[in-house]
Formats: sequence, C-alpha cells, structure tokens
Amino acid sequence: MLSRLRFSRTLLVLLDLLILAAAILLAVAARRAIPYLGVASDLEDIAATAVPALLVGWILTIWLRGGYPRRNDASDTSDYTRVLLGSLAFAAVVGVGCYVLQFPLSRAFYVILFGVGTPLLICGRIVLNRVVHLARVRGLMQERVLIAGVPRKVDDIAAVLERETWLGYQVAGALVPTRFDGGTGTGRTAGGIEVLGTPDAVPDLVARGDIGAVIFAEGSFPSAVAFRRVAWAMESYDVELIVVPALTDISSERLAIRPVAGLPLVHVEPPQSARATRMLKRVFDLAGASALLLLLSPVLLAAALAVRLHDRGPALFRQERVGLDGHTFECLKYRSMVVDADRVLAELQEQNEADGVLFKMADDPRVTRPGRFLRRYSLDELPQLFNVVRGEMSLVGPRPPLPSAQLSQDCPKTHPTPP
Repeated sequence: MLSRLRFSRTLLVLLDLLILAAAILLAVAARRAIPYLGVASDLEDIAATAVPALLVGWILTIWLRGGYPRRNDASDTSDYTRVLLGSLAFAAVVGVGCYVLQFPLSRAFYVILFGVGTPLLICGRIVLNRVVHLARVRGLMQERVLIAGVPRKVDDIAAVLERETWLGYQVAGALVPTRFDGGTGTGRTAGGIEVLGTPDAVPDLVARGDIGAVIFAEGSFPSAVAFRRVAWAMESYDVELIVVPALTDISSERLAIRPVAGLPLVHVEPPQSARATRMLKRVFDLAGASALLLLLSPVLLAAALAVRLHDRGPALFRQERVGLDGHTFECLKYRSMVVDADRVLAELQEQNEADGVLFKMADDPRVTRPGRFLRRYSLDELPQLFNVVRGEMSLVGPRPPLPSAQLSQDCPKTHPTPP
C-alpha cells in the first residue's frame, strides 16, 4: 500500500512536469507568433536558460503550498486552490527576481506562460481526479477501512461509503465499545458489518491487516485521553485517521475547523458565507469546463459524428436528473444504445442480471458499436461539460441522482432508460 501511495504523489509531480513543459513550449511559440512585439531572436536561448529554474521552482512552490499531499484522495477541491496559489506565488517570485537580477526574460513570454500554465495545471488535476473516481467506481484503487463508534453510527457511515464508491473506501470491519457488544468484541452490527473488536484494538488490527484508514465516529472513546492514546500508538503506521464529528445535515461551506488549546473546534458559520463560496465555485466550474471544452473539442466532434453516422439517430441522449435545490435538468450524454432501446428492453427483461428496477446485462445487444467504445473510455459523459457551463452540474462532486427516489446514485452503465 505504501508504494502505491508514493507512486500517487510521484505520478502527480510527473504529470505537472509534462504540463509545464508543454506550457513553456506553447509560450515560446506564441511569443514568436506575435509580430507587433518585435523580433524575438534570442528568445529560445533565454527560455532554455530559464527552463530548469522555471520547472523546478514552479513544482517546488506548489509543493510548499501543499499541492502534493501524501495522500491524494481525489475528493478535496482545496487541492485546486493550493495549485492556483502556488502558481501565483511563483509568478510573483519570477517577476521580482527578473527585475532585481536584470534577467532579460520576455514579458510576453512571462504573461503567456503563467496565463496558460496555471489553468492547464488545474485542468490536469481535474482530469486526473476524474480518472481516479472512475477507477474507484470500477473497484480499483480501493482502501480497506475500519469504522469505530456506536453501531448506529458505524452503519450510517458504512452506508455512505458503500453508496459513494468514488471515495475508494472498502469497509473491512467495525470497532464498537464494549457496552454495545456484550463484552465479547465480536458479532455484527444491524447493517451486517462484522465487529472485529473494540476501538482500543485499532493498533493491533492495523499491524495485522492491510488497512489504509480508520474512521472514528461518535462514541468511539469515553474521553479525549483515550483517543489521544490510540492516536499516539498509530504514529508508526502509514494509516489515515479520520474523525467524523457528531454534527450532521449542515452544509460543508458552513463548517470550519479551528484548533484552540489543543481542541479541534468545529465552528458553524452563518449561512450568508455560502453565497460567496458558491460564486467562487461557479467561476471555477465555468472556467474549467470552458477550457476542457476547448481542449477536447476534436474528441467531442469525432464522438458525435461516430454516433450520428452509425445509425442516423441523434448523437445526444438526454436524461432527467436532480440538481441543486431539487431542481431537475436534462443531463447530456452521447447516445450509446440503439434508438428504439425502450422497445428492445421489454424483450430482454428475462435476461436482467440486476435486482429491482435497474436493468443490467453483461452483453447488452442494445449497445451500439461506437457506444461500446465510448462507454469503455467514459467518453459518453463528455457532453456533461455543457451542463457544467449552464450551471446545472459541477466539475467536482457526486453524480446527480435520478428523480425516481434517487435510485442508483452511482451506476454509470446501468440505467432504467436507454443511455
């Protein structure tokens, strides 16, 4: 597990290095293509001299800003903020440094480099996180997790982790206080989670098994001293410790953790602060989705033509989903099934491999040839970038549920209606 986590950080650094190298080449080419700024005959020599310092300095600044966390869980949007702030800080350092040292770095090259490189770095993180989400939904990159607390809280957390598979946590067992298991340290919770012992047994269980995280819920320990004792015992293990506060049903924008005298106090901010956060998130979504649409426009056009030319049917499939504040909208996807998939579905019900209203079939004959390719590489969901631009979805967050009692909240290839 440790090698995989280190590889995750290394992969992130290599990805940023490739993006920055491309941004430098693009900045050089763009500067030479601007005739009214004059001839830049020595631009390549100056840029080549500065390239190593630019690459190392940019990466190092992002690192110092916390842009390369030890664990990249692909669910923390503050990672994008750290990359942005690190890039702005390095741009300031380069600007002041060139002025003080009288280094003849082209001002147009400087503006183009940071104006293009910073958005590309953020877009790279978005794409990488999306890939990680899709891998976790398919059962890859999973971490086994122990949940400690009273049985009711354990079942609640386990239900969330089972539903939100993109988080990448696989419940390995429960740890409940002695007063809830009759003193045996064994058994099962009401939700069917196997009880492996009490919360005091966390260090022993982590030492014996492949555990990547431990979640401490309400009722895990009788006092803060008991929890601190277990946390000290866990310092020698590369395991993530997560504490779930007792507060529920409160918007994440209103929660702020501020350590005071050793106590991690959770402050609930007034709801007015969420409006500004939403505005910033909207600006980020609009800029990121627009950049991705521009970069992926050839792929979008090729996919639409492939679907359209295959059977002359519509290229897009529109499915009703529930968005912000319960408002429904048409979620866009490339059509991956035949036009009359509803009619064919009635004939295939006997071969349904799923329970309930969902239809699932290993080799569904309704899926077209281009649709199979689009599904395999998750290209069928690219039109949802238009939903993001229209403000109906966000680049980062859970999949909008279906209106019918929010069934199948994360089942991208299994629909009650044809995709």
